[in-house]
Amino acid sequence: MMLLLAALAGAIATPSLDEATRALAAGRPEQARQMIASAVASGASGPAVDRLLADLAFQEGDWVRASAGYAALLPARPSDAHLLQQAGIAALHMNRSGEATMLLDKAVAQPGAGWRAWNARAVAADRQKDWGIADRAYAQALKVSPDNPQLLNNRGWSMLLRGEWSAAVGFLERAAALTPEDAKIAANLDLARSAVAESLPARRPGESDGDWAARLNDAGVIAFRRGDRQKAIAAFAQALETSDRWFARAANNLAYVESKK
Repeated sequence: MMLLLAALAGAIATPSLDEATRALAAGRPEQARQMIASAVASGASGPAVDRLLADLAFQEGDWVRASAGYAALLPARPSDAHLLQQAGIAALHMNRSGEATMLLDKAVAQPGAGWRAWNARAVAADRQKDWGIADRAYAQALKVSPDNPQLLNNRGWSMLLRGEWSAAVGFLERAAALTPEDAKIAANLDLARSAVAESLPARRPGESDGDWAARLNDAGVIAFRRGDRQKAIAAFAQALETSDRWFARAANNLAYVESKK
């Protein structure tokens, strides 16, 4: 009887892999790490543990370890939508465009592909300036998750990359309305509006020198892409005056633009 009670107590004290999965899903990687370690110490092993370890590395931004983990799992499960999606996103983060495209094409081909897979495929297409595939992938992603601010922000940025400023404003305004506290989305919206209005971004109340200089530098890049050399020079020059941290980048951009007379 004592042995049975001790065994039951050990089972209760040892977290399960399902609990570790829930901790990861809730964004608690450190708790998940402890649970996985406890489960392994109690004898857990195999693909379920390896999958969790790869997902843990992914959530922590350790793209090399995550990629290696998914690569080891995929031969046994080549049509696993989650593995394909996560491996593709990890490859994107490591700037391995060919590998990312191959994995994400397989991910979105799986039944019920989620918005993350479609979004990642669209981002990969943006990087390759394949606007047709980007449009189709974003459209599919937004069908799955139409009010997703991350998706709308990425869609808007895609339009910025093409110089389609008014279209970018529309997507970014929707994203900002859904998450008004998101500084990145707000900065992208300001950039798109400044491109439409042909004016430089105004400094926000309480904004740091570095953040304002970064937005000015981005505005200069966008202006130069649309052929507005004078606006680009003004933006880079103002960024130079604003922040030492951005001095080198803005100075290089300014020198490049001024050389294109």
